[in-house]
Amino acid sequence: MRFNSLFVGIALVGLLSTGCVSNKKYAELQSKYDDLQDTCGKTREELINCNADSRNMQRQLEAAQQSNSELKKGMQELKSILDKSMEANNQGSVNIAKLVDEINASNKYIKQLVDAKSKSDSLNIALTNKLTRSLSNDELRDVDVKVLKGVVYISLADNMLFKTGSYEVSSRAMETLSKIAKILKDFKDFDVLVEGNTDNVPISRTNIRNNWDLSALRASSVVQVLQKDFGINPQRLSAAGRGEFNPIADNESDLGKQRNRRTEIIITPKLDDFMELIDKAPEAEQND
Repeated sequence: MRFNSLFVGIALVGLLSTGCVSNKKYAELQSKYDDLQDTCGKTREELINCNADSRNMQRQLEAAQQSNSELKKGMQELKSILDKSMEANNQGSVNIAKLVDEINASNKYIKQLVDAKSKSDSLNIALTNKLTRSLSNDELRDVDVKVLKGVVYISLADNMLFKTGSYEVSSRAMETLSKIAKILKDFKDFDVLVEGNTDNVPISRTNIRNNWDLSALRASSVVQVLQKDFGINPQRLSAAGRGEFNPIADNESDLGKQRNRRTEIIITPKLDDFMELIDKAPEAEQND
């Protein structure tokens, strides 16, 4: 544009100097010159604005690049946090799975114990029912059958089993013991403990020094009758004397003393089965 204006100017000077240019031609050239000057001014203004816009866009680009860099940095930090979270979550899933396995193992073990206890309770009820049905009403006056803490107790009054101060089993008691022995044979998985108990009245006879001796001898006599007369496996049997030290009533009255003079046949499930279950109890694993 600048060269065109210069050219027009030179042309005008040349023409004027020759004096050969008409007024009309001069006016046309002057008009073109003015148009060129105006166009040149506008172009210069546009160039200035364009440069300003370019600088503004450059600043926007730099700002956008800075923002993009910050976003990338933030994304890297978020990715790092997410990776750590996923790793922790996976570890948590492993720990939860291990905990679920331990709970399932414990539940299985508890179920086995509950099943064993339920089976034992059912057998105790069946045994008790059989005993009470097999005994006559007269016998039940001197025999008390009950279940206490998973154990069957058959309590026999000593005035039915023995004569006063004696440890020989009476003929009257043999029929009752035979009925009890028959039930014991049906429940071969139960152990049998016979315990002798006395009142607190002292005793001293030949070969019987005190109530300890008397209670132990009476328990031994019942055990031997169950074994020899009624065929109970002696490996299931044991005898114990509690003397006067396991009373169930007050020894201050005759009735209380009578209740304390008793021999108890205690029927218990074999502990081997329960010990095996205990040995199989799941052990908690140590966490690293």
